[in-house]
Parts: sequence; structure tokens; C-alpha cells
Amino acid sequence: MYTILVCDDEKEIVDAIEIYLMQEGYKVLKASNGREALEILKNEEVHLVILDLMMPELDGIHTTLQIRKDSGIPIIILSAKSQDSDKILGLNIGADDYITKPFNPLELVARVKSALRRYTTLGAINTDGAEQEKIYRTGGLMVNDDRKEVTVDGEPVRLTRIEYNILLLLIQNKGKVFSIDQIYEKIWKEEAFFADNTVTVHIRHIREKIEIDPKNPKYLKVMWGVGYKIESID
Repeated sequence: MYTILVCDDEKEIVDAIEIYLMQEGYKVLKASNGREALEILKNEEVHLVILDLMMPELDGIHTTLQIRKDSGIPIIILSAKSQDSDKILGLNIGADDYITKPFNPLELVARVKSALRRYTTLGAINTDGAEQEKIYRTGGLMVNDDRKEVTVDGEPVRLTRIEYNILLLLIQNKGKVFSIDQIYEKIWKEEAFFADNTVTVHIRHIREKIEIDPKNPKYLKVMWGVGYKIESID
């Protein structure tokens, strides 16, 4: 049974989400602000967080930033703000998905299932106890998928879960070009509607973290009009 933390200062919304999630067999924990959510995360095993942006005491932005210091669990942001800039901000700070209010509860449940499926499929949740050491290298860039570690020239690089998954996909297929839609569909496990901003934001952040000169990348290359690839370097 997966545990979902729902954090929103509107009690009616939290209660409604709880009903739909419990019908799917999830355990639900509830918080009304970011401070309560962080306290729950300290004391409970949580597999996914649904988080409102606008809350008293500690808002969703600062709560997400705090969570990302220690955890890569999926975060789905809820917000009444529907502008692209707000969605990009949510993704920039480490959220995995962004849903605007009012929303269809069935769509939210589908997004939860999709996020958990990605999380378990890519090994962030250990479901069978199996240990497999998988290391991928190109030049000085190394991804250890067993330990979920990334290093460049021996120096550790801290990525969000989505950033890590994109980099892992590309380095597992060195030299192969993936379009934006292909990356979105493989990482988000859903059809690529309006995927451009979502993928390009994450690609930019990966470059900023693994490249000495992000404007002249050594590893993560763009093929204009086609997509992205990780360069194969001996």
C-alpha cells in the first residue's frame, strides 16, 4: 500500500482527494500547511506528495524546496495559477507534475498512478529487494543507477528525480537522439501534450549541473529540430 500526503489549506479539497485516493487503495495522510507536511514527512514513510502552492505559514514553493533537500519522492503541485510561467516555476523548484484548480479528481488519481509507476519502475522504491549494479559512463560523466548517483570527473552532482530519469534514459542510449515528445512519453509515461516547456526546462537544469560550460555542452547535445542526446565519449 502506498502512502500519499495531501497538503492543502482548503479542508474540503483535502477531504475530497482523500475519498478518491482511498477508493484506489492508497493510505492518505493530511496536512493544512507546509510545516505540518514537513513534520509528517519526518515521521512517516510517504511515497508521494500532493501539495497546494498557496498556503499559510509555509507555502508550497518553500515546502517543495525543503523536501527536495532530502528526498526524491514524487511531488504533484495543485494551484489556482494556470499561467505557463507558474507551471515552469513549479517544475523548476523540483515538482514532478502540476495540476491547475479546479481539477477533475479522476485526472488527479491518474497522475498519481503515473507518478508512482515511474517512481517504482525506475527503482526509487525497492519492491523486490533485488540488487543490481548498473553503471553508465561517457567521458567523465558517470551514472550509478544502483546507488542513484551521478558524478562528473569524480565530483557528485545533485539532480531531481525527473532530471535523473531523463539523464539515465539518454546515457543508457548514448549517441541516440530522442525527440522532446519521446523523452516526455518515456519519462512521464503519458502522451506528450504541451511537452516542450516541461522537457526543455529539465534539460536546461541538467546541463547547468553536469556541464562546465552549459552554453557549449560536452555531454548533453541538442540536435536542432530533432531532439537531444548524450554524446558517446571514450
